[in-house]
Amino acid sequence: MKQITFWFDCLSPYAWLAFDALPQALEGISHAVDYRPVLLGAVLQHWGQKGPAEIAPKRDWTYRQVQWLAAQRGLVLDLPAQHPFNPLALQRLAMACTPPGQPGPSRQVVQVLFEHVWQGGGDANDPARLAALAQALAPARDPLGADVKTALRESTDAALAAGVFGVPSFGCDGRLFFGFDGLPMLRAALLGEPWFGGPGWEAAAAPRPALTRPG
Repeated sequence: MKQITFWFDCLSPYAWLAFDALPQALEGISHAVDYRPVLLGAVLQHWGQKGPAEIAPKRDWTYRQVQWLAAQRGLVLDLPAQHPFNPLALQRLAMACTPPGQPGPSRQVVQVLFEHVWQGGGDANDPARLAALAQALAPARDPLGADVKTALRESTDAALAAGVFGVPSFGCDGRLFFGFDGLPMLRAALLGEPWFGGPGWEAAAAPRPALTRPG
């Protein structure tokens, strides 16, 4: 059985697309998926990046592309009333719903969280909506508890240690795959495509001379 780690932040529309497509990508493969909440803002800050929605032309493209991609899949993807927004409350809620002894919440919990953001076009941080969401999920732990805050921070730190630079990201067999468009590559690796067993994977990322941007 293949063990797959899925790092996500509900803020990302590409993570919602990948979450929906993951069962299809893994069809016919014996697997288990660990869903790991992280804070995308902390990941971007660590690597010195901006999010797609922080660059105006890229934001416009992102919103258009994700809605087109969702339509191709028959998936509901409504832009929330505010985006980007602070996903901290949702990511803490995800961690608070994590069963004892598990690294992250169930797929069912993650789906409810994504639907809260990406279906209906509401404000993801509206207090009444958040209260209703928490009531529906009935977390075993207090989302504002110190243990939950620590667990989310540790989950994000572990993702960074694994080389995660954005979401969605997938880890399996010591390899990292990024993005909704990385799912076909993940599937090929899981099916044992020869390229992954040869020198190609390591050789492609071998250090080489490169132009560096002035500081």
